[in-house]
Amino acid sequence: MKEDPSSQPARARPVTLATIAGHAQVHISTVSRALSDDPAGIGADTVSRVRELAAALGYRRDVGAAGLRTGSSRLIGVLVPRLTDLVLASIYESIDAAASTAGYGTVVANTLDDPGHRRARLDAMLSRRIDGVIIGDSHSGDTVAHELRGRGVPYVLVMRTLEGHLSVTTDDYRGGQLAAEHLLSLGHRRVGVIAGDQLASTGRERTLGFRRAYEAAGFPLPESYVVASAFSTPSGLEAGAELMRLPEPPTAIFAVHDLLALGAMGAIRDAGKRVGADVALIGYNDLDLAGTLPVPLTSVRSDLAAMGTQSVEALLRIMRGEPTRSVLLPPELVVRATTPPL
Repeated sequence: MKEDPSSQPARARPVTLATIAGHAQVHISTVSRALSDDPAGIGADTVSRVRELAAALGYRRDVGAAGLRTGSSRLIGVLVPRLTDLVLASIYESIDAAASTAGYGTVVANTLDDPGHRRARLDAMLSRRIDGVIIGDSHSGDTVAHELRGRGVPYVLVMRTLEGHLSVTTDDYRGGQLAAEHLLSLGHRRVGVIAGDQLASTGRERTLGFRRAYEAAGFPLPESYVVASAFSTPSGLEAGAELMRLPEPPTAIFAVHDLLALGAMGAIRDAGKRVGADVALIGYNDLDLAGTLPVPLTSVRSDLAAMGTQSVEALLRIMRGEPTRSVLLPPELVVRATTPPL
């Protein structure tokens, strides 16, 4: 049986700028300016009254239409390798919060560290008329940043660096040095590195800082003791197993990401050794899980929240045409049970 249309409740008419103007007894242009992000030329009392009326009447701003009028979508695009990476998820959380505080939304895309995926995701973002891009997946040889510069799209790199492009990162070279200095102070001379992706500045700089500190101390690392990998726990397990199969396995391992260190823990266990007691281990980023593991992990801390927040602040300055510069946050070594004294 068909329902009688007359029994349906009448659909409420949408509240428009004209509706608010009628209640406020002002011109519609005054309402439009009062509800804008920059209500210049209108008295504070009028702005307050119009906004209170808009809220009381249930007015919802049409962001799409506003974007067409102003040329701004109030959206920031964020490119990350994958949000399953706890480091990137933490950074994105702070990016989204900072953007929201500034009146912007965010659109995030997983690129899987793959050029084809990155191209498709970026094209989709640009089609949405985003106001700027935060790039969290840059690699040596990437063209995305150069392309955005050529197209006049504001952008900033976060976590990773590329020469000639503005970025907000941790001083990863110094972080690698901190890890090396700690292991040297404990007496470790035969050490291994799970080096991550060497096309990413995070893997490259952390490894370089560590190796140079050991070279300076008179204990250069043989190439077989430095294993490149993806940034994942399974990759850490595989690389750690390779190190533990060496004729003389390392007495300590530096993993350039906490997830790699988790994998290395499994490799040390599988080799019949004990983490901390037999093989010292240092991770990087100091994720929340690091201190809660059965054997709490020594890790080099990056301020991920500050990295995300400051990348938004830098991008907004660029969008306003204000001068800005790259930010290099200081790392901090957090010592726990995986690096006891010998």
